[in-house]
Amino acid sequence: MTTILSGGAVVLADRVLEPGTVVLEGGRIVEIRAGSAPAGEGVVDERGQVIVPGFIDVHVHGVEGQDTLTTANAVAEIARRLARYGVTGFCPTTVACGPAELRHLLDGIRTARATPVSGSAHVLPAHLESNFIAPDFRGAQPLACLRRPTPEVLPGPTPEAARFSGADILAVIAQARKQVGILTIAPEIEGHLDLIRDLVAHGHIVSLGHSGANFEQGLAGVEAGGRHATHLFNRMPPLSHRAPGLVGAVLSRPEVRAEIVCDGYHVHPVVARTAMAALGRERTMAITDGTAGSGLPVGSVVPLGSHTITVTDDACFLPDGTLAGSRLTMDGAFRVLMTRMGVSIVDAAYMCATTPARQLGLTRTGEIAVGMAADLAVLTRDYRVVTTYVDGVMSGS
Repeated sequence: MTTILSGGAVVLADRVLEPGTVVLEGGRIVEIRAGSAPAGEGVVDERGQVIVPGFIDVHVHGVEGQDTLTTANAVAEIARRLARYGVTGFCPTTVACGPAELRHLLDGIRTARATPVSGSAHVLPAHLESNFIAPDFRGAQPLACLRRPTPEVLPGPTPEAARFSGADILAVIAQARKQVGILTIAPEIEGHLDLIRDLVAHGHIVSLGHSGANFEQGLAGVEAGGRHATHLFNRMPPLSHRAPGLVGAVLSRPEVRAEIVCDGYHVHPVVARTAMAALGRERTMAITDGTAGSGLPVGSVVPLGSHTITVTDDACFLPDGTLAGSRLTMDGAFRVLMTRMGVSIVDAAYMCATTPARQLGLTRTGEIAVGMAADLAVLTRDYRVVTTYVDGVMSGS
């Protein structure tokens, strides 16, 4: 079946083609041309709309009441719901958990990837925010689940809870390598540089974050193979003119790409603009850090792993007031980039789709170009999602 998206503003990697036409066939983009197509079978009039590459979120815990760790089909349900926000691919993200919960999640990811639902967002390998982070910089991560990468068995959060070691967690990961993409690691903790090297050697992307690393420790993490930074600025020491810390290490190393939560609350727009200027669009990944509270009204109470969080106007919070992820969706991140962070529409699309795709090694998606997968989002002029196409199939169809 051929679908012709006609007359919209087509956001390419280097310019906006307006009016432009994009022809989809067999799940691929087969033609891009200037102007509009005459009315006919398969032609969709997109005049007045904006066509962007489908968004790819490398850090999202859930949406609309669904959390990755709650039910057996949670990941598949999240994939279905994220598509309505322009997302065509995502890394299901976890807080630290025990080996049984992790195994359950990775089994769900395997099933969702093996039996994709037409029109749902692509389920990509997981982002484990993980058990191997710094306790003092854990944020909403459960302290009782943090471990060293050793066989030492520590008690669970209650006397009845299962006891497990860091080695137990690593054994679960080893059994499901293809379902694990990114792992967040604090590089300053004893044994973690060797852990980073081992994970990288097994094909995983190591992200530096939830960490109290100083500049030198951050650089050591990069030297060990860290090529990603988890929600830059959040849950790491602040950048200082005499103590650049992990933020400075990330900004200074061109091989590292960084996530930024683009809700305007997690990172002030002025700080975000400054970081983006240093990173460039090729190293900036817009993320949501979205939770089960994303897409729900203020006051909603939802799960985040074993925690309960509340949705506010700004973000989501634990009962004690700890910031616990966002209520953001990727279409919202795209709007914030343009309206509050001063990013051009071309660069906003790049940060929301192209850079995440490149970081994950996805060569057939992430931009609008001939031969690429027909993963697209059609937006209104105020950047609200009208239609999402995943492999050329309309979401929900």
